[in-house]
Amino acid sequence: MASPVVLAGLPLRFLLKGEVHVTQEQMALFFFWCQLAFYLKPLAGILTDAFPIFGTRRRHYLLISSVLAASSWIGMNFLPHKFGAILFGAMVVNLFMVMASTVIGGYLVEAGQSNGATGELTALRMMVANFCELAQGPLGGFLATAGFIWTTVANAVVALAIFPLAYFFLREQAVPQQGSGVVLQNARRQLKAIMRSKSLWMALLFIGLDFFAPGFNTPLYYKQTDELHFSQQAIGNLGAFSGGFAILAAIAYVPLIKQFSIRVLLFISILATALETLFYLFYSDWPRAMLIESQNGFFSAFATVALFDLAARSIPKACEALGYSLIMSVINVASSASDVVGSHLADNHWTFAHLIYLNAGTTAIVLVLLPFLPSALMRKKDAVQSTEILPEPA
Repeated sequence: MASPVVLAGLPLRFLLKGEVHVTQEQMALFFFWCQLAFYLKPLAGILTDAFPIFGTRRRHYLLISSVLAASSWIGMNFLPHKFGAILFGAMVVNLFMVMASTVIGGYLVEAGQSNGATGELTALRMMVANFCELAQGPLGGFLATAGFIWTTVANAVVALAIFPLAYFFLREQAVPQQGSGVVLQNARRQLKAIMRSKSLWMALLFIGLDFFAPGFNTPLYYKQTDELHFSQQAIGNLGAFSGGFAILAAIAYVPLIKQFSIRVLLFISILATALETLFYLFYSDWPRAMLIESQNGFFSAFATVALFDLAARSIPKACEALGYSLIMSVINVASSASDVVGSHLADNHWTFAHLIYLNAGTTAIVLVLLPFLPSALMRKKDAVQSTEILPEPA
């Protein structure tokens, strides 16, 4: 929620378009570069996996990053409303948010693999993320018109809320103090395990190509504001419809992954996502926008859960945070770059309809790689037992 692309995403778009007067490509580039820290997420993964702080690999990293992220959000109030200054502030915020995200991702993979429930935990992660989208859509629309100071304060509060949750509920077994030589050896061992994992690299290629399909997120925002004249609150409310149906998709995934292999679910979900994109050709008024965003939320979320599940299955043991951060880096780079490509094409006279056809076609093409994914991963289903998903705290 506290990342500049989530709760602050709509207020920042409104600020950049209304006060800074950026083009579509410039706006896409802003959100591409502000997430630079997330592209370097494997470095955070190495830190948390191999370099304990105050005797823990998760807890204290999360506590410290929560305080620093909240402080950075408050600091953005003192920056001028210029492209470079706002971009710098957003990059600093994400520098600390990436550490919190890496810690949580590593804990998620570790718990999922140990209980044979990566699909179930991935679906739970997506449910939480989409509950956030359900809230951040309308709230982001309100903050966009209330003044940017309220955006920074709200995000600072959200970031700081991580602190008491981690302090009271995240219990972690103490890691013995190790010398620098042992720590570096641990880091090298993890890197070797990652480099030798053919399953992980095939999964990365598949996931990266899927997310790199040239997008139209920023052109859609310009269409909503300039052509359809939607208010910022109305645009935010559309996010609530998308988030609500995305939650239903995550819920539906849990029983299905226990009955069908992930290969089947990946094929169906990616094909459905490509086909449902074509409905954006009819995006012409509020009722249609509401229906289209709802169905897009469902199918896109279902495909995303399946892709994240594939990612979690492919990560080598004892490399949870590093492996998960590497996958998230690929996803962040690919999805941000796809919007830059789509926005560049829009600024160079590609019509909105042409962007939709391009996105749908490139998404469907990814299915050609599905037969080449490791069969050992693709046949797996979630364990059906498991009443206790997370390992007991130490």
